[in-house]
Amino acid sequence: MECFEKLIWNNRTKESLTHLNIDKLDEISYKKVLKNWDNIAKPVDGLGRFETLIAQIGAIQRTDCVNISKKAVIIMCADNGIVEEGISQSGQDVTMAVVQEMAKNQSSVGKMAQMIGADTIPVDIGINSKHVIKGVVNKKIRCGTRNFKNEPAMTEKETIQAILTGIEIVSDCKKEGYHILATGEMGIGNTTTSSAVAAALLNCSVEEVTGRGAGLDDKKLVHKKQVITQAIEKYKLREADALQILSTVGGLDIAGLAGVCIGGALFHIPIVLDGVISMVSALLAERIMPGTKAYMIPSHKGKEPAIEKLMAELNIKPVIDGNMALGEGTGAVMMLSLLEIALSVYQDRTTFSDMKIEQYKRQTTYGELQ
Repeated sequence: MECFEKLIWNNRTKESLTHLNIDKLDEISYKKVLKNWDNIAKPVDGLGRFETLIAQIGAIQRTDCVNISKKAVIIMCADNGIVEEGISQSGQDVTMAVVQEMAKNQSSVGKMAQMIGADTIPVDIGINSKHVIKGVVNKKIRCGTRNFKNEPAMTEKETIQAILTGIEIVSDCKKEGYHILATGEMGIGNTTTSSAVAAALLNCSVEEVTGRGAGLDDKKLVHKKQVITQAIEKYKLREADALQILSTVGGLDIAGLAGVCIGGALFHIPIVLDGVISMVSALLAERIMPGTKAYMIPSHKGKEPAIEKLMAELNIKPVIDGNMALGEGTGAVMMLSLLEIALSVYQDRTTFSDMKIEQYKRQTTYGELQ
């Protein structure tokens, strides 16, 4: 996409995003996939939502020959200045320690991805260190965000740069032949940034969307909510647009993942969402570039209270309800494995004629492509 390449290098402004267009999904491919499912020797809609999810992927890829064999999880890694306010159990040094293990595929997401043949692409978009980590894509915009209690976390230019970085990474993945991408993140304090963004975007109370993150006690949870509430009031974020909210109380990881979501829509690659950080990024992407959500595949319903409201706003439903809160993209990787299992039935079709039995007749119409 020539216009995109020019935007990446020459125009890191809010207006640059307005020149990008989101195509609608291919309804012809969607209906072809559903008809193919009906010809497979099984009850009509026997694989439930997996049939419509595979059809959605077909509509994204513009084909009924769905392929997700080459897959990866993009893990945006960044630190958050708000950690200075004691809103997390751990310090920023943990971000670096975990990312170093990610680079060796020794963190949780790396081990899970290896099991299903998915690549991991950890990206340093804002770790608070000048150290270059071997095996991590270096896209650092700054060494962590600012403490949003005192000042906005990012400038508008930094935020746009992070979004465009996410889009650029998806563009590179498209050129390398990836069929589907999952989202992940690593950054101490990012349940605070995501809760702040969610409360402002959804115009709901901070209490409704703020959880314990990696395990805060009651006292620290109350403090975390107070810090977020004060910031929303200080910057009048209930009156702000999505980009201003993101710049003020968000994180570089969230902005980068919003770019990944937008990139999926631009380059016709399905994006499998992970937990609350990914969901906040997805809603930001949809608010910044309407139509983006059609390219998103939900994975799991995590522990953080914001998840249900975010999914309702995006009109998507999780498939896995495992009470998980690990992050890193682990839930999205699990979803990739389930999609592959369902796709194996679709690709290696055993038909009713193969089994010499009468085909089941569809009594209902196909659901509409969202």
